[in-house]
This record gives sequence, C-alpha cells and structure tokens, in this order.
Amino acid sequence: MRAIKLTEVGTVREVEVDRPRLQHGEILVQVTAAGVCKTDVSVRSADRALVPLGTTLGHEIAGVVAEVADDVEGTTVGDAVVVYPVWACGVCVMCVDGRQNACRSTGGRLRVPSAPGMSHDGGMAEFVAVPARWTVSAHDVDPALAAVLPDAGLVPYHAVSTQLHLLRPGSTAVVVGVGGLGQFAVAILRAITPARIIAVDASPRSLEAVGGRVDLAVNSTDPDAVTRILDATGGHGAELVLDFVGADATLALDGRVVAPYGAIRVPGLGGGVFEFETAQQSRKLPFGTTLARTYSGTLRDLVELVELARAGRLDVDLVRYPFSDALQALDDLARGDVRGRAVLIR
Repeated sequence: MRAIKLTEVGTVREVEVDRPRLQHGEILVQVTAAGVCKTDVSVRSADRALVPLGTTLGHEIAGVVAEVADDVEGTTVGDAVVVYPVWACGVCVMCVDGRQNACRSTGGRLRVPSAPGMSHDGGMAEFVAVPARWTVSAHDVDPALAAVLPDAGLVPYHAVSTQLHLLRPGSTAVVVGVGGLGQFAVAILRAITPARIIAVDASPRSLEAVGGRVDLAVNSTDPDAVTRILDATGGHGAELVLDFVGADATLALDGRVVAPYGAIRVPGLGGGVFEFETAQQSRKLPFGTTLARTYSGTLRDLVELVELARAGRLDVDLVRYPFSDALQALDDLARGDVRGRAVLIR
C-alpha cells in the first residue's frame, strides 16, 4: 500500500509499505479521509526528527473498519469510525476520570500521550492499525469532515466546553487566529453557546472567511484593535479569549481584552511568553483571570463533537485533496494558501 512517511530529516515522501498486521485490541481502518495539519508541515520542515524516522504522518483519521483483532468486541467490519488521537493508558487516575488528554502514564509531567502520526503510524496511508478503544462511530458523517474532527475540531471544542459556565447570554468570546482551528472555534461557539463572537486575525483573507459567522471581525494589526474589542463589550472585556496563535503579540492582546474573572485559553503553539503582572494597579490583567495552555480533548469531547457534525451544526471550510496530492497539500499549507482545513480524501 502507499503511505506518506518522514523518510529522513526534512524529507517526506510517498512510499510503498506493507499492509499493517493487527496486534491485540486493534482494528484495521481503511482510510477514507485524513486531515493535513500544520504539525505535519512542522515535522517535514524541522531540522531534527520530531517523530521517529519512517513514521507515517496523519493524526486526523476517518475510515471504515476493514479487519478486527480476535479479542476486540463491539466493532464490526464495515463500521465508519473516526480515530481519537490521544492514545492514553486508559487506567490511570486521570484516564479513569475521563481526562485522557492528561494521562499520567506518559513518563513525565511535560509529556503528552502517544498519538497516531507522531509516535505511531498515522492515517496518510491506505490502511492504519489503531486501538479499537480509541475510535468513535462516525456513521452518517461526511468522511472529510469526520477526519478533521480529532484535532481541528477537538482542540477548540475542549477549550470551549470547559468554560461553558462563562458563556451565558450577553457574554463575549474572542477567537484570536481564525485559520483551521479558529474557524472550528467559531462554529462550535455558534453551535453550543449564546455568546457574542469576535474574530481577531492579522489576515484580511482569514477574517473574510468567517465574516458572516461572527459578530465582529478585528484585524490585529489595527492600532485600535483593543479599543474596538473593549467598546464591543461595554468596556468590560471578553469572558473567554481563545488564542490559536500563542505569539508574544497575541498573548499581550489576550490580557488586554479579557474580562475580570474571565478565562484565557491558549491552544496556539507560537512560542510566545505571557507577562503576568501582580501590581495592585495592573494595567495588563484584571483580577480573577485564569490562564491555561490546553492540549487536545477528551474521548467524550470527540463523541459530542461527532454528534454536532452529524446534526449538521458545524459550518467550516474544508479544502479537499485527493490522496495522490498529499505532498501538494503540505506545500500549499506551508505557503499559507489553504483557506480552511486541508483534508485528503479517497
């Protein structure tokens, strides 16, 4: 079968490989769609191996069950599934509590659980072997949409769903960075909360893409960007700020527009540093603000997200490529030419 692999540092190629053989607890998924993420672009462009050499890329996977290991129950050949990307231990205190994305069996507090396309072969191939327990039924969901739910959808869904207590009628959510994940954040906020939505981005093209779905679009390069956001919230700021960039400039903006006792959640990996000021008359951060980095989401989050997709409540832009154009998709994403979320389809 054909697969897209990191063959050496800085090089991703399409190669011929053997069809996977199942281990205990696994199912073989015939891939119908696989998302293409900036993480994949980073793996290819890095000057060191971010994943083991020879790894098949692709952590966003949807497909049809083609084979089931003898010890797997409850899964049938022909089932449509989406693959949960957090391959946690399933038995530690956090996993038992339903917080698989905070699994305690990773080997250290700064390490995240295993994932397809990162520590195991992923979905940019004809077939992929995955643990049966980390799959979710995706019947009646467009495979292209289903494929991108485990990351582009799951990351913002988790960040939003954990802060629903803040998003009551009259509240505001600011989405900083409305690329692939930010567009999902807008759709999720619109689907499950009554909050006013403000989109912030440096790209007019990205703001245009969500223009009809948000209450206010603000270019972050505008000198009056903060003033515009505060004016839209009556001067109080936003109850929730979601930062999908995570750079110095966006983190500084986050602190200037969040409401007292509001929340800043930062899935973005832009390498920025947040300045936390504790002065009595701080001009950078109101009292009560919580700040957190967020990672992926829980298995329950993915189940709920699939239900939203099945109900037709996620309005996002997908850019579809045939699997034969996988390398082109990576090139387009690296250049910033993808408006929405790139996905490979068969």
